[in-house]
Amino acid sequence: MLLQVGGQGSRPTFFEMAATHQLPASLRAALTYSIGVMAQRRPALHKVLDHSDEFFALLMLVLEAHSLQTTDASFSESLYGLRRRPAEITQQSQEPTQTSGQKLNISGLTRHQRILSVVFLVVMPYFKSKMESLYIAQRGSMLQAALWGRGDSDMLDIDETATRISEVQEQDASRSLPFIKKLKAFLAGCYPWIHATHEGLSFTYQLLYLLDATGFYAPALHIIRVHVCRATGQELMDVSSRNARNRIREYERLRGPPWLQVSIRSSCDLIFPYYACGNFLIYFRY
Repeated sequence: MLLQVGGQGSRPTFFEMAATHQLPASLRAALTYSIGVMAQRRPALHKVLDHSDEFFALLMLVLEAHSLQTTDASFSESLYGLRRRPAEITQQSQEPTQTSGQKLNISGLTRHQRILSVVFLVVMPYFKSKMESLYIAQRGSMLQAALWGRGDSDMLDIDETATRISEVQEQDASRSLPFIKKLKAFLAGCYPWIHATHEGLSFTYQLLYLLDATGFYAPALHIIRVHVCRATGQELMDVSSRNARNRIREYERLRGPPWLQVSIRSSCDLIFPYYACGNFLIYFRY
């Protein structure tokens, strides 16, 4: 499914790029809310909420790696009909002497660029989220110590007393690992500077992209030397035909009772038109 926002040429509009960057955060918020609602009836799902960072990072790792492998685009970019191309090739493709066939042959990402794309799309946001959690926890403990102090323990209620006892136990356990404790404190102290630097660079690149002063919407794209461009009709057709061939090949490898094979094929026929652009490709192997 493609969500076309508008614009002309191969360069995406500012609003298209903003939408692709906001989609993962919106997806995470929706998944967290949905799992939270289901956890009211299934208490076992609370474990997923307790490790929401790891769960969402694993989910996005699968989605982003598969989307980059099949469409040369991130999961959110593929929904908007966008593709990632090396910056040098993007400049060459704008020359009038370049044929469309030559563009398709040279516009693929390298393996190194795909790996770096996954790192900036999944790994870096995961570590940033963990650092934010450490910073919030450290700031909360500092505020609690400033509010209650050491001589106001009698004023705490039962729940807060139990919380402080557990914190003391954790502190005693962490004394055996001073390096980890110092490392957490160091990361929590560095987080405000890292966050401010990241937000400042992101704002600068977005402003320059809006003013058409650069072709890179984010610093990560500049580091890996990748431009995000609109996919051509030929590219979309190639991806769709490749996914169709893969689907037929997997159908031929199905094993089991005839009713099971018919059920799987019927399910795939309902699912695959929605992902006709190659955003997802589900393999059933028996």
